[in-house]
Amino acid sequence: MNEIIEYIIILAILLLITLIIMKFNKKDFASEVNKLVKYLGGKDNIINAECNMSRFKVILKDVTKVNKDGITSLGAKGIVEIDNQLKIIFGKDAKELKKCIDDLL
Repeated sequence: MNEIIEYIIILAILLLITLIIMKFNKKDFASEVNKLVKYLGGKDNIINAECNMSRFKVILKDVTKVNKDGITSLGAKGIVEIDNQLKIIFGKDAKELKKCIDDLL
């Protein structure tokens, strides 16, 4: 009986440690989005934003205001510029970033 209680306590401690680790590893998308908007030239520079799987596509008024190095520092795996559009590969975080940008704009 005591062994079962010990196992339950150990399991509870492991579960608590796992939850703490997950909380600290979770990205703060609000600050990420604010930085991304700044690197895109500000919210007044963004005309439209779309998400397609791992790619984040944004149409801008002025592409010269973009800080590509800053966007890369946020975890972008690639940036393609076509006319006034940027296609940014963010991986699995693209949809969440798009949702937060929609809320901000």
